[in-house]
This record gives sequence, structure tokens and C-alpha cells, in this order.
Amino acid sequence: MLSRRDKALLTVLAAALVGILLVLALLGWYLWRESVVAEEVRLGKLASRLGEQTEQAIVDARDLLDHLNQLETAPCSPEHLGALQEAAITRPHVRAIGYWRAAERRCGVGFIQGRPLTPPQASRIYDTGVIAWWPGPATAVGGVELFLIRFGEHDLAIDPRLVMNPGLLAEQKVELWVEGMSLAVHPSGAILPPPGELAPGLTVDRANNLILARFSLGTLFPIDIVAMQPLGLFWQRYFPTLIGAGLLGMVLVVLWLFAVLRYSRHHLSLPAELRDAIGGGQLSVVYQPIVDLASGCCVGAEALARWRRDNGEAIGPDVFVPMAEESGQATDLTLAVLRVVLAELGDLLRNDPGLVINLNLSGSDLASPRFSQALTRMLQTAKVAPASIKLEITECSLLNTSHVSEHISALRALGHRIAIDDFGTGYSSLAYLENLELDTLKIDKTFVDAIESHAVTSSVIGHIIEMASSLRLDIVAEGIESSHQARWLREQRVTFGQGYHFSRPLAAEQFRRWCDEQTGAAAKT
Repeated sequence: MLSRRDKALLTVLAAALVGILLVLALLGWYLWRESVVAEEVRLGKLASRLGEQTEQAIVDARDLLDHLNQLETAPCSPEHLGALQEAAITRPHVRAIGYWRAAERRCGVGFIQGRPLTPPQASRIYDTGVIAWWPGPATAVGGVELFLIRFGEHDLAIDPRLVMNPGLLAEQKVELWVEGMSLAVHPSGAILPPPGELAPGLTVDRANNLILARFSLGTLFPIDIVAMQPLGLFWQRYFPTLIGAGLLGMVLVVLWLFAVLRYSRHHLSLPAELRDAIGGGQLSVVYQPIVDLASGCCVGAEALARWRRDNGEAIGPDVFVPMAEESGQATDLTLAVLRVVLAELGDLLRNDPGLVINLNLSGSDLASPRFSQALTRMLQTAKVAPASIKLEITECSLLNTSHVSEHISALRALGHRIAIDDFGTGYSSLAYLENLELDTLKIDKTFVDAIESHAVTSSVIGHIIEMASSLRLDIVAEGIESSHQARWLREQRVTFGQGYHFSRPLAAEQFRRWCDEQTGAAAKT
């Protein structure tokens, strides 16, 4: 059978593995999605430029033919042919310009002449009078299928390969369709699917390792662009992105593993180690002296738990105390502290009934019959009077525990005095405190720090003192760090204080010596 800790560790490891796989899957999906989007944008821009070039060439051809039809020179004269030649030279994609009279091509300029430019049947006849022959076997000259357009008495022969700028295409296979008919393809002889067989946008054909794209442009003419490339070329183009994402993935995986290990160390192993430390007597206790502000004599101390792990790491009470409460070990922790106090200072408490050690309780301690029973049993065994152990309860503990008054009365009936700790940081009010049998009110360090300042809290401490006095409670000021704070508190008739001004928390033997020194000093004065 696996232990609880082993099961927890296995759960964490499984979570770490799932997290890594999830991170890698998300990165892979993100890389693929972003690459596809980027490629679709790139091809969309390419299609737009090709469509604009094609539309411009067709519109320019129509305007040029209209211009030539309006020339006033004699047909086929040197002046006429010169005008045709000038128009052809300025348009690299125009291979020939000719003049017609009825059904006969009488003259022309360019690289191609004669019968090859008179195919038998037109592809399109427009209401404007424009006649067009799409590239095909009937318009092929020297292996090049030309796009022919005739308007009025003149015609143009256009090499569609030159309409598309080869510099834009690189290794891309592209086919350009106008009005549902193929006008040009790059490279020559490439076979691409017609637009009707493709969905708009980018399509990934994994079966054939191809990237296909179709873009329909909203131009004067219905123009479709079909592009095709190997999937390998697609990955090669986005390889830098792949490398960057891979590095990012490695960083995220490392960070995830670090977070899991940190969580495992501090949230899974710590509760188990704390349980072992409590059971094995590995906790230590230091004592924060409490003094009479008038005489300077030591009247007791607050017992503070300390924990150092086997590896030497010190875990602060702000970490292990809440952890003990969350893991159900709060009462065990409190009893462990009491056990150390009785072992270290039991003889001192027996010999000096006026000395009091304050023991901090949690809300679960206050409501736990097991705690009160163990408390009584341990004190009886150590022969220490209950009055020597004062129980400190925080405001939050009071509010989070039902039947607070009954629990406090039961503890006082055993002979313990009760102090409310960190007063002013919770939600207690005068009316609330009046219903509780308390002996001591401890003013939180926050208000002591504000003494003689203009902070809002500096005026609150006076009201707290007045409230405690009206309830006839002893007052202990926490966190006194300067002589002027101690003097101000004495003037306000605060009886007791604790803080670094008097002493830092001390080990048991150091506390004994300190108490003796303070008593001796007070006797001399």
C-alpha cells in the first residue's frame, strides 16, 4: 500500500507530466495556427497584387485599343505603324499589335504576325464590342498560349506569363483565372486544381503534403487566384518561428517543472514533515519577555514556536502555523509547544508562581475537548498551576468559533487566564468583548508603531486603552521598540509591554538569565 505522501507525490508527478504534454500541445497548436494564418495573409497579399496587375493590364489593353482606333493617321502607314510600335515597346507583356479591316489583319508590329493571330472562335464577345480569346491551343504561337483582345480596328496579343511578376512568385505555383477561365499559370506547364474544387482561403492537403489556397477578388472582372506549394516548403518558410516556439516551449516546461517541484516541496512534503517534527519533538520554543512597564521586572513571556527542517532550512511561523491549521495539526502543534515549555521552564514556574507563560491558541484549540483535557493532564503531571499558563486567543479565532463564551468560561474555570491577542486588527467591538470573560488585552504592534505620529491609528490606541480600562482588563502593548514608546505607554497607565526595546525572543536558558538580571536591576533602583 502506498502512503498518503507517496500518493500525493505520484499525483503531483502525473500532474506535471500532463502539464508538460498540455504545454507542448498548446504550443504546437499555437505554432500551427499562427503559421497558417501568416501564410494565408502572405498568399492573400500575393493574390491581391496579381489580381491588380491582371486587371490593370486588361483595362490598359482596352484603353489602348480605344486610343489606337482614334488615330487620324493612314492605316498601315509609317506613322501608323510607328504609333503601334511605340505602344508595344512601352508594354513588355504586349507581344504584337495589329490593324484589321473587316475580317482581315492588314498590318501590325511586334514579334508575331499573320494567321496565328486569327483564331477561328472567340472566347468572349462583350456588348461593348470587345472580343477576347483566352489562352489555349488555338492562340498558341511558338509554344506560348497568348491572350488576344480585339476592339474596333485593332488587336493586342498579350503574353499572360508576363502579366504576373515572376519576382513575386519564387517557388510558388500559381494559376490566375479570369471569368472562370484560366489566363496564366506559373511555372509553365504546372497543373493546379480549378477554383471550384477549393474552398476560399487556405487548405492543407496532408494526404498529398500540399498547401493549397484560393482567393476570389472583388475587381472589375471576376478574378480567382489558385496557389499551391509543398508542405515542406511551408515549414521551411516558418522554421525560425518553429525554433522560437520550441525554445519558448522549453522555457515554459522548465518553469512548469520548477513550479511543480516548488509546490511539491512546500505544500506536499512540508505538512508531512511538520507532522513528523511535532511527533518527534523536533520543534523548539523561544520566549518573548513581558515586562512591568513601571518597574522593568520580568513578569513572564510569550512562548513562540520555531521549526528548522532536517536540511537546516528555517520555516517561519507565518508558514507552518497556518499550514498546521489547514492540515488539522493545530492542536498537536499547540500541545507540542506546551510540552517544550513545561520541560524547559517547569521548575521555574513551580518555584515562581507569579511568572506566567503565554500560550497561543488557534480557533480549533478553543473548541477542542481534546485540547482542554490534554492541557489539564500535562499541567497536573508537571505540577504546574493553571494560572502559570495564560492562553492567548486572536480576534479571528474568537469570531470563527461557535459558542466562544462557553469555551472561554470552561478554560477560566480550570484556572487559566485568557488574553485576546493582536487586538485592533480583527473585528471585535466593546459590545462583543463585554460578553466574554477575558483577563488581558494585548494591543497590536501596528498601533504601538503609530505612537506620537499623525497616522490615523495613532488616535485609535488611546480609545483601545480606554476601552480595556473600562472593562478592567490588564493591558499588554506588543512591539515596543523605543524608549519614547515605553514612556508614552506608561503615562497612559498601560501596565505591561513586550518588544525588542526590552529583548528579542530568547532560548530558555537565556530567558532565565535575562529574568534574573532584570529582577536584580529593578531591586537596585
